[in-house]
Amino acid sequence: MQNHATTHITPTQKSSRNIQQMPHTAAARNSLAPYQEQLHRESLQDPIGFWARAADEITWHNKWFPTGELNTCFNALDRHVLAGNGSRSAIIYDSPVTNRKERISYEQLLHKVATFAAVLQDHGVKKGDTVIVYMPMVPEALVAMLACARLGAIHSVVFGGFAPKELAKRIDDCKPNIILTATCGIEPNKIIKYKPMLQAAIDLCKHKPKTRIILQRAQAPESINAAAGELDWHAQVAAAESRGAKADCTIVSALDPLYLLYTSGSTGVPKGVIRDNGGHAVAINWTMKHIVGLNAGDVFFSASDVGWVVGHSFIVYGPLIRGCTTVVYEGKPVGTPDAGAFWRVVEEYGAKSLFTAPTAIRAIKREDPTGKLIKKYDISSLKNLFLVGERSDPDTVATYQRMLNIPIRDNWWQTETGWPMTVACEMTSPDLSSTTKIGAAGPPIPGYDVRVLVSAGGVVREDDDHHTEYVEAKPGQLGTLAVKLPLPPGTFPTLWKNHNGYVKSYFKKFPGYYDTADAGLIDEDGYVSIMSRTDDIINTAGHRLSTGAMEEIVAGHKDVAECAVIGAQDALKGEKPLGFIVLKNGTTSTHAAILSDLTRAIRSQIGAIACFDKCFIVQRLPKTRSGKVLRRTLRAIANGQKYEVPATIEDEAVLKEIEALFKVDDKVKAKL
Repeated sequence: MQNHATTHITPTQKSSRNIQQMPHTAAARNSLAPYQEQLHRESLQDPIGFWARAADEITWHNKWFPTGELNTCFNALDRHVLAGNGSRSAIIYDSPVTNRKERISYEQLLHKVATFAAVLQDHGVKKGDTVIVYMPMVPEALVAMLACARLGAIHSVVFGGFAPKELAKRIDDCKPNIILTATCGIEPNKIIKYKPMLQAAIDLCKHKPKTRIILQRAQAPESINAAAGELDWHAQVAAAESRGAKADCTIVSALDPLYLLYTSGSTGVPKGVIRDNGGHAVAINWTMKHIVGLNAGDVFFSASDVGWVVGHSFIVYGPLIRGCTTVVYEGKPVGTPDAGAFWRVVEEYGAKSLFTAPTAIRAIKREDPTGKLIKKYDISSLKNLFLVGERSDPDTVATYQRMLNIPIRDNWWQTETGWPMTVACEMTSPDLSSTTKIGAAGPPIPGYDVRVLVSAGGVVREDDDHHTEYVEAKPGQLGTLAVKLPLPPGTFPTLWKNHNGYVKSYFKKFPGYYDTADAGLIDEDGYVSIMSRTDDIINTAGHRLSTGAMEEIVAGHKDVAECAVIGAQDALKGEKPLGFIVLKNGTTSTHAAILSDLTRAIRSQIGAIACFDKCFIVQRLPKTRSGKVLRRTLRAIANGQKYEVPATIEDEAVLKEIEALFKVDDKVKAKL
């Protein structure tokens, strides 16, 4: 197990004198979850003791902080089989886009993983090697990840269907000799062929991987070119099985990397976030128990993708290390076949918790605003709905908390942290009366000392670097959210071959703190509200305003399904808010009436200084495949700036639709 109490202080030991610290009492005022507050206090006062106790639930080859040794795959599979639970379902694969369903037991999954790990060994993969996984949402994606972990190899999952240019950047950065892929991914109305995109990426690369193992899918069979290093997945597995080849677990250091995951939307060289083995296993198991409230045998439905950190933590490693059954869902919240898809999965498999993005729930709300489809299914097994990835607007949270009659647990975290930083934990607040406040992302999780920092207006010089002087904010004051060091286990110890970038990007601005680059506030009860990224705070006539606060008001309108508010350049005011709204199905209100309502609401709740007087009605918003609205790209389009199409965009065509709005708007202005 990694001693984060020391290692995570190292990057910023130089100085912390430019932060004027105030007594941190916010968590102590958290009256809604006293047991969580107690755990939080214990974790900060005695982090080594706290996490050492949590580490007792992980199987170690050798346990102690500096020299801990283990294998993550063993903890996810072997130990459950050895304990006599091999017949328990490990994976439920549900694919409405292919009309296929499958259950895989822990014993069956262990066989698949050990066999595929032997295949990787045949091709030279060993401890410390990197392997890129470029796969759709199929069980083989989990097999690939776990097989790498079994060998002590470092997997880097790249979302299936990433553009060749961005895939090439990742190949050149982590330099794998083997890539695991499939012939295609499947969307509701189209097939996305991976093989041509992978070839185009390799053509762009300086580093040329030697081997590609390709999973043939019936929807897009492809010829296999052995001369180019292409191998058939099924044939490789069959050959290994015919000779009974299975790979044993390779024991690794707790500090050794389990995986590297590139942050989405990167420009230039992408940042490869490292996750270690020991700290990750301890933290993610603790998370599944205390935050999600699940035990061995419970069914967990995370409607994400293995390409994102949510997929790593809450589709693969978290549920399996905990001994749960994880649902691998190859479908959408709407359109496969309708907006009742999630509720059908919950009923069919008895899912106890659902983890998804607010965007997915807003899409469901747009198609089924009154919840008629919910009533078609028996979802009595569902105890919690967790929302992550974007800000959860209060209207959506309140609506679904009422319709589902379960706690809606907004939570906040990042690729870099690997597990939630804030949420009202299920184990400590299991009912509606003590759930997180609507509009807030919950109190800090044990291990995270979350603060809000605001500028004190001065600048100090230190080693020829300029540092702005900061103070800790008062309750309710908007500022930059930061985490006081040390960081807990499971968070990122560095970036892949870029430790200088790690220090500069995350720790230099606020020495002694991890800079999340998110803006928000902490209220008097210690609950954290995330308002926007720090670069989404706009300056309107000298007033610093949160576009997130405006989005909250816009999203509460009876006709609005989802929205985005960005800052557009203005010659007089500097910046003015500009809204983009998607209407609910069946809305009959006029654009003028909706704009009038929104302008009046924002004036009432924020003030006339907000200058909100313009919005576009759009059919859809530009989003990443994980559901995050691409506000930075919207801002660039609005301001007539050049931009690169984000690598993670779900549908590039939406950007042309947005650009067309401004062309029409310019023509209207020209006539006035």
